Amino acid sequence: MISIRETPTTTLFRVLHGQEDGVKEYLHQYFRLETPLVPLYEEWSNQDKRLARIAKAIPGVRILRQDPLECTFSFICSTNNNIPRITKILKEIREKYGNLLLEIPTRQDDNNVRSTSSLYSFPTLASLEKATKDELRSIGLGYRDKFIIETRDILQECGGDEFLINLRQQQDDQVVQEELIKLSGIGRKVADCIALFSLDSDSSIPVDVHVLQIATRDYDPTLLQVKSLTPTVYKRVGDLFRERFVKYPGWAHSLLFVAELPSFREVLPEDIVKEMDEWKEHEKKIKQEKKAEAKKKRSPASNK
Repeated sequence: MISIRETPTTTLFRVLHGQEDGVKEYLHQYFRLETPLVPLYEEWSNQDKRLARIAKAIPGVRILRQDPLECTFSFICSTNNNIPRITKILKEIREKYGNLLLEIPTRQDDNNVRSTSSLYSFPTLASLEKATKDELRSIGLGYRDKFIIETRDILQECGGDEFLINLRQQQDDQVVQEELIKLSGIGRKVADCIALFSLDSDSSIPVDVHVLQIATRDYDPTLLQVKSLTPTVYKRVGDLFRERFVKYPGWAHSLLFVAELPSFREVLPEDIVKEMDEWKEHEKKIKQEKKAEAKKKRSPASNK
């Protein structure tokens, strides 16, 4: 357990639990500091004028090298879910199957009473062996309970953590995706999230409806005609980013994705925010027109 604080000139860290040897090296690899951002930002900016303006407003966006096992189970929990519920579920998984690391005091409440907060490690594959569907469902996983159980069993058969870590050596990101979707509850988007955020697959592009919107607005307006994210469309969207950004396209894609989040609107140039809003209205209008046209075609009068 490490406490980290950023200052204007450096970043400070302190070990709260565990050995101190090698922590600096661990943080270096976790934050992927072997990859300098400035040259990448400059290259991407030369390849995309819109990104160039976003890069000036949002510096420092980089991809982490997360633990593959934790990343895999976390993204299984994320499917069709929201951030608060995901956070709650993962917290309960740690408490039920992980190890207690330490308890830290929290701030005093209005009655001057100080409480403590317990911090747990993420469970290992071995500690998840005792997990049952009923237990997982009771902490809010719902239908995802079987995905955790089945993926746990598949990973144990494949070699556990080593199977995932060895995927970091795979040079073909498509192969990594194909291996990950063999796990239960993992589609192409979740596979690419796991690959990008924990397996050094820097050309993986997780494509969801928001990324489709970015690609349609900025690179290929004909994607407005797309009705669903078929495997062909999924690859087509990913290729738009890979063809534009030669180096670390997954990182560039993530910077553009971050710029769409509401929390960053206030730091973006006003015209870019206006462009985003106008596009959303345009997209909404197109969808309404398509819906009205489809309804008209289905009406009895249109069949006479």
